[in-house]
Amino acid sequence: MHAINQRYIGYLNTPVLWTGENSLGIHQFIMPEHNTTTFNVSVENRLRLGKLVERFVGFELNQFKNINILTENIQIQQEKRTLGELDCILKQDNQLIHLEIVYKFYLYDPEVGTTELDHWIGPNRKDCLVDKLVKLKDKQLPLLYHPETKKFLDTLEISSKDIVQQVYFKAQLFVPHHLKANIFQSLNPDCVQGFYISYNNLNQLKDCKFYMPKKTDWLCAIQTQISWCSYSNFVNEIEPLIATKTVPLCWIKYPNGLTKKCFIVWWL
Repeated sequence: MHAINQRYIGYLNTPVLWTGENSLGIHQFIMPEHNTTTFNVSVENRLRLGKLVERFVGFELNQFKNINILTENIQIQQEKRTLGELDCILKQDNQLIHLEIVYKFYLYDPEVGTTELDHWIGPNRKDCLVDKLVKLKDKQLPLLYHPETKKFLDTLEISSKDIVQQVYFKAQLFVPHHLKANIFQSLNPDCVQGFYISYNNLNQLKDCKFYMPKKTDWLCAIQTQISWCSYSNFVNEIEPLIATKTVPLCWIKYPNGLTKKCFIVWWL
């Protein structure tokens, strides 16, 4: 239970990517404040990170007497085709809310696109922030108003016209190793959790110690009581990953004891 609790605390401490309404008109949900930092529900060990976060959000929402989760993870189907999924419908006080849950890791690449939002890409360059926001706006949120969804809402005796739509979008952001300038206008700078560096430049960190957490532990704050790895051993450990174009997240400890999170990329 200790490991799951560290992940839950890491999730709790991850800031939302923006507050209020963003430039695409997507509203961020405001989680009420509470003191619960112990996650005491059993979950499957094999849960993917995204599904684990959904469990964490559900658990957190259940801490509040004025919030009632009506339904979660609703598959909307037309005949045998899945149209999509609604993450959560809840009632907060007297307000019905359709809530989409997102937890992402993005790296800032000034070479991609032209706007601040364009520059944020997934560690493997396979996805980007703008694509996710557009998918939310054009596909995931409009699903609430589909005729097939209406049939489901009718079973709950609620109507889409009474439901507001919000997202709970948390993220860890990583900037280039050399970047010092403030690059934030529309996103929360508190989301910056570390940096990224090219595998080819890793020798710049040769005096550091390293640790590679498993993916579900990417949520966690850096743990210091672990088996840190020397630079030479670490290079041998990640070489096969870089060869297969996998981007590992690592924890780094500098000689002065300072620790940082770092993605090591193959594409620079």
